[in-house]
Amino acid sequence: MGKFVVSPTTYATDCGRFRASFALKQARGDGSHCQVFSSDKTFASRNAARLFAVTQAWLQTCMLKPPSC
Repeated sequence: MGKFVVSPTTYATDCGRFRASFALKQARGDGSHCQVFSSDKTFASRNAARLFAVTQAWLQTCMLKPPSC
């Protein structure tokens, strides 16, 4: 996603559904900045959770000034 590195991840919940999260890393000058976003939504499949994470990461990178956690 351009100047960003996106690392989506999914994990199973106790009830057999899946949650999504992603790390968004951006290089800035001599350093870098990394944020981790987690969703409280659950999904029926690992693929659905991963798609949600990638989509949310894409939305974050498109925003001029994304909200901070």
